[in-house]
Amino acid sequence: MRSTNPVLSRSDAFTPGHRQTGFQNPGPQQYARPGHGYGPQQYGQPVYGAQAWGQPSGYAPQGQAPAVMTINDVLAKTGTLFVVLLAAAAVSWLFLPTALLYPVAIVSSLVAVVTSVVVTVRHSTSVPAIMVYTVAEGLMLGAWSRVFEYLYPGIVSQAVLGTLAATAVVLAAYRYLGVRVTGRLRRIVVLSVIAYAVVALVNFVVVLLGGSLGLTEIGSGAGMLSWLFAGIGVTLAVMCLLMDLEECERGVRMGAPAKESWRAGFGLMVTLVWLYTNILRILSFLRN
Repeated sequence: MRSTNPVLSRSDAFTPGHRQTGFQNPGPQQYARPGHGYGPQQYGQPVYGAQAWGQPSGYAPQGQAPAVMTINDVLAKTGTLFVVLLAAAAVSWLFLPTALLYPVAIVSSLVAVVTSVVVTVRHSTSVPAIMVYTVAEGLMLGAWSRVFEYLYPGIVSQAVLGTLAATAVVLAAYRYLGVRVTGRLRRIVVLSVIAYAVVALVNFVVVLLGGSLGLTEIGSGAGMLSWLFAGIGVTLAVMCLLMDLEECERGVRMGAPAKESWRAGFGLMVTLVWLYTNILRILSFLRN
């Protein structure tokens, strides 16, 4: 079963049964015999990683496994993307004139939607598209966060702490309690995320046209639809984070290409941004 995050579920590298081309699992006869050190070594062939006679430096023996994704790779790429995201958010927070906050937030949101679709539908991982999305999402987050901070002083720091706390709880539940989203619940989450995305897109178009469906109101005067929509968003984001962690672990276990760590980090970032924005809106419901 696949993750609800389309960024991760789109890539064949995370699909059960996928194997990289150009490398096959060695048979029992290929493993080193007792006393022969590490790895499959035959007489007259160089040890793994050593330079062969008559070969230039950097020569890789034929059949050597290509680089694969690791947990450290995923953590490093995720951290890199968040540094870029926060840098872009700081630019829009610190340097944008107040009159440009809404235009920048709307334009960057559109750019983020388009680039996320590009990343999702591409068979291979596009690092430039991921970076474009990250910058656009950062500009959008910085602009909207500054608007919220102006209306409700201190709310952004509370939302950041709330997101970190929720993420820590999810990680602990996944790592130490073995919490997973499986079976029928997984299918319900998948359908719910699709429905949520469609409704959010329709609402976005209506807002651009000057209307409102009552789903994205903020402040103490927000109606029940806004409460319900934000609450469902937080719940689904937490479920998706659990499923994304499992999907990343599956990719590592199956030997996905190293470049897929960018896609994994991107998927985690999308989920965490979704979680933050919904927590920010819920906190605004409790403020005057």
